[in-house]
This record gives sequence, structure tokens and C-alpha cells, in this order.
Amino acid sequence: MQSSLSFTTSDITHISELALIPVTEEEKTRLADGFNTVIKVLDSLNQIDVSGIEPTHHVTGLENITREDIVDEARMFTQKEALQNAPVSYDGFFLVSRVLDK
Repeated sequence: MQSSLSFTTSDITHISELALIPVTEEEKTRLADGFNTVIKVLDSLNQIDVSGIEPTHHVTGLENITREDIVDEARMFTQKEALQNAPVSYDGFFLVSRVLDK
């Protein structure tokens, strides 16, 4: 089953505008060709018969070590203690400069 997906320079223009990354016309052509090459490789992988292979989601045998989510009140700061070294606070909260324009 071959993919009908392919990238054009207009797709690259759209992606670069969404990402706010300037891209030259030459780069658009190279990126579209590169994306199409990746799609062809992925399509070739889809042709491999893996029906007799058991799915693998984890190959290292490691397991997550978790703990109960218990509040340790002996290690908690009061609100006053938490804010005591803050350069600026307002109404009991840290006050920071805006980082996004929009």
C-alpha cells in the first residue's frame, strides 16, 4: 500500500509560516524533496510482513519506580516563606514578566 501523501513547496511554506521560520525558495525545494524521501522510506517499511512477530513496546526490561503521592507537610513552605525571596509578588503570588506577546 503506497502512500498518496507528498509534500510540495506550498506545504513547506505553510509549515514555515506556522512555525514562524523563514525559509528560502531553495530550502523549500530541498525540504519538500527530503520529506518525500522520508515518506517513501516509511512506505517501504509498511511493505514488510510482520504478521509473525510479537509487538514490542519496551525492550530494556526497565520498569518505572513510583511512589504514593503523599503530601509531606514537614517539608512544605508557608506562602510567606515561599514568597520571601521573590523579587516581585502580588496578592500572595509570584509576579513575572509576560513571556508571550500574543
